[in-house]
Amino acid sequence: MRTFVYKVRDVRGIPAKGELEAGSRAEVATELRNKGYTVVDINEKSGGTSIGSLLANSQRIKSKSIVIFSRQFATMINSGLALLRALYILENQTQSVKLKQVISEVRTDVESGSSLSDSLEKHPKVFNRLYVSMVRAGEAGGILDETLIRVATQLEAEDSLKRMVRSAMVYPLLIAVFALLVLVAMMLFIIPIFSKMYADLGSKLPLMTRIMVDISDTLRSAWGIVVFAAIFGVIYGIIHLKRTPQGTAAWDRIKLHIPMGIGDIILKLAMARFSRTLSTLVSSGVPIIQAIEITGDTAGNTVVSDAMDNVKREVKEGRPMSEPLTMSHVFPPMVTQMIAVGEETGAVDTMLNKIADFYEDEVNASVKSLTSILEPIMMMGVGALVGVIVIALYLPIFNLMSVVK
Repeated sequence: MRTFVYKVRDVRGIPAKGELEAGSRAEVATELRNKGYTVVDINEKSGGTSIGSLLANSQRIKSKSIVIFSRQFATMINSGLALLRALYILENQTQSVKLKQVISEVRTDVESGSSLSDSLEKHPKVFNRLYVSMVRAGEAGGILDETLIRVATQLEAEDSLKRMVRSAMVYPLLIAVFALLVLVAMMLFIIPIFSKMYADLGSKLPLMTRIMVDISDTLRSAWGIVVFAAIFGVIYGIIHLKRTPQGTAAWDRIKLHIPMGIGDIILKLAMARFSRTLSTLVSSGVPIIQAIEITGDTAGNTVVSDAMDNVKREVKEGRPMSEPLTMSHVFPPMVTQMIAVGEETGAVDTMLNKIADFYEDEVNASVKSLTSILEPIMMMGVGALVGVIVIALYLPIFNLMSVVK
């Protein structure tokens, strides 16, 4: 049982507040309504340490759970089930403790007279602005079930694209980590053994060997702590700087110019997300100005977001969307030309969908091509790194053998 703090009004409209113990907000709301009160607000009392509360606060809601929730919700609404009844069923069906709590709070707000979109808007970490805006448009147009299916499809497409890129980059990252560990291990443990052996010989070491020995001695001395601390300090500083608005903007610009085709892939990802999001919003009936604004906010790249801010201003002045997109120099010609055709034919959402499909396929092909190139390059890099160290270690032996001959 949990303790809830509530605010109500009686039949005369006089406000009152108090506390009740119950299993959920819904139980508190039901009990108060049975007593003749009008529920104003219900919140769980802070300081609770129940296992359910701890699990709910620590658990992260996966994108897949939101997709399943949206599709099930759409099916229930399409079947004619009442909104509150559908939310009650979804609350009991979901396996996520955190999502169960969120659905319960949404249902309580809806029971209190709030619209579904306003109730969802209170949970921005679970239902982002794109989700809320589409639900609001669906409520206004009477097509909530269709809108929920569209937003579920949008979330699935984004999640699939992210997983594809992440899985493709796992192997190159593992090779990079392995190379770093091999380098550190050789510097700290292998080279000192050879260094002691060469010191006993008393002969002058080759330059390459001396450099390796000096680096190893530095890392194993007190200076090694300073070096590692400096490396971690630089990494922490970069991460911290990247979280600032200026750092984020700078990093987003740099990402688009990373060589070996990586910047090109990032741009294609941004185009796919931009096209899919804007298409979904437009086809759901969201006003074009609001759709452009939301697309900029959810673009995931400040370069695209800044371009969308300019597009919004130009569209407000009566210009077609394709014109400011062309002037921004961020969007490839194919994107702007297809949007221009869509504006002329009145099928912007269809054209945007085709653009999104094209760039998602392009990202898939580009990532596969990049990983097929990166893998042998990184393997050759690891081999070259180990080879240089081995040659540096054995050079004195080769020199000694030549002297003996």
